[in-house]
Formats: sequence, C-alpha cells, structure tokens
Amino acid sequence: MADYVLPDLAYDYGALAPAISGEIMALHHGAHHAAYVAGANRAVEQLRDARERRDVTALAGLQRALAFNLSGHALHSIFWTNLSPDGGDRPDGELGAAIDEHFGSFDALRAELTAATGTVQGSGWGVLAWDPVGDRLVVHQVHDHHANFAVTGTPLLVFDAWEHAFYLQYRNVKADYIEQLWSIVDWADVGRRFDAARSGAPIGLVEDR
Repeated sequence: MADYVLPDLAYDYGALAPAISGEIMALHHGAHHAAYVAGANRAVEQLRDARERRDVTALAGLQRALAFNLSGHALHSIFWTNLSPDGGDRPDGELGAAIDEHFGSFDALRAELTAATGTVQGSGWGVLAWDPVGDRLVVHQVHDHHANFAVTGTPLLVFDAWEHAFYLQYRNVKADYIEQLWSIVDWADVGRRFDAARSGAPIGLVEDR
C-alpha cells in the first residue's frame, strides 16, 4: 500500500506575495501540511498493526487520527491549487452562472464565504462545495479539518482559517487575510472542480498518494 505524499506546488513559495508571504508559505506547506501527511501515514500504519493484534480498543482513536490528518492533507491539497499568482477577478461561464443562481450574485457568495471563514470558532475552513443531493452550490464551515461538513458535499474552493495560515503576516486581523485570498483565487481550478463534481468524475482531492 502506497504512502500519502506531500504534493509539489505549481508556484514558488514567494509567488503569492503580497497576499501570502513566502515565509508563511514555506512553513504552511513544508511544515504544517507535511505534518498532516506524516500523521496520516502514521495512523494508517498504526491501524494496520492494531488490526493484526486484534486490538479493537485502539481502533476508534486511530480512526479519528486518520480522519483528522487525512482531511487536513486533502483540504490543503485543494487549497494550494485553488490559489495562483495570476488569480483574482471573478468566475464566468457555467460556474459564474451557477453562483448567480444559487447565491444571487458573486458579491453575495463572496460575502457569505468571507463570513463563514472569518467566524470559524477556533481552527477551521470556509468551503464552497457542490451538493449533488440538492443539486446546488453551498457554503460550509469546517471545524478543524473534518467536522460539520455534509458527507455528500464536494469541496470546490477552500479558505484556510487556521492561525498558521496567516498569523505571521496578518497577526490577529484575519479579515485582512481573507480579503487578500480573493485576489489570488484561481477560478479556472475552481471551475474544473465544479465541472467534475457535477459530472460525478473523480476530482483528485488528494493529488498524490
């Protein structure tokens, strides 16, 4: 069974500045994301060992550790591809039309996702997702990495609201960080995820395994 792998970025650590500094990117990708990858691999190994020992008492805690770390890996893998030095503006085409249909306007979506990201209690994420059951776009808050998220939803655009994503640069003014994220969103990537989610095609939430 293959290990989970930290994905390479499509841009240099300093490429998203001034929205996100190179120092934050180096720590966020090279240390924090890498720790979730290591944690997911460690949990998989420990689960395998516990099953071989028939130690069912250990399974619940290890499964929670796997959910936390693997979800962190998946969300960060989406986050990096959602961002681009050439990002910003607003979506058009079918994604833009769907945003107008389900939120009323792009500005309404922007306000809702900004509020969801900014009001996460503690650590978490703001997420624009596709709900195939309701056949609609929805905004979620994710607490930590894996709670309070509809299991049917497919994340399309994720905003990291953990302090390690912004504190070195923005200190406690998370609102300024969120405002800057909008300037580097890669709407082409979000659109590809939207098209794949509606068609039921695999999107590659975790790019490398």
